[in-house]
Amino acid sequence: MNSKTELPLSLYKANLELQVKIGRLIQESGQQWLDYGNRLIGDSIAESNAEMDELLQAQDWQQLASLPAESLWRQLQQRVGDSQAVAQIAVNAQNAFASGLQQILQDWQYETTHLLGQEASLMPSVPEGWDDLVKPWEELLQATGMTAVAPKPAAKKKAAAKKAPAKKAASRKAVAKKAPAKKAAKRSR
Repeated sequence: MNSKTELPLSLYKANLELQVKIGRLIQESGQQWLDYGNRLIGDSIAESNAEMDELLQAQDWQQLASLPAESLWRQLQQRVGDSQAVAQIAVNAQNAFASGLQQILQDWQYETTHLLGQEASLMPSVPEGWDDLVKPWEELLQATGMTAVAPKPAAKKKAAAKKAPAKKAASRKAVAKKAPAKKAAKRSR
């Protein structure tokens, strides 16, 4: 494979790996919730069976009459405990998902910047019109300590010349806005 096709293929593979890892993370998170749901259903079935057994074992009318009240209080206490458990499980699941996603994105970022850093010497110079599109990638490479292909010196001078008049115009507008505000403040005194 030649150097012109290696970089795009490597970047494509890195992006594909990112998507696969995120998909797996979502599946694992969904599996955790399904496991929790199955556990809740199992607990609910066991609780109903225990209540039915109590009904069948009642020996007199007085014991049979007190079962609904006892069952109500037991269920209320159980639901409060279940609500707290659900909140704790939700927080833990969300934290696990967020930290997993963060690690996946860091791995992807490292891999892509590493690939771009390796291939920077093979990349052609960037035409003038594409400077704005390439700038975020160059900043990313510089932030990680890798170097990118520098734009042509003439392009840098043109870009600086274009930015200078815009900065002067913006500063003139800011000064013009401040002047009336100062005059109004003096009048109110």
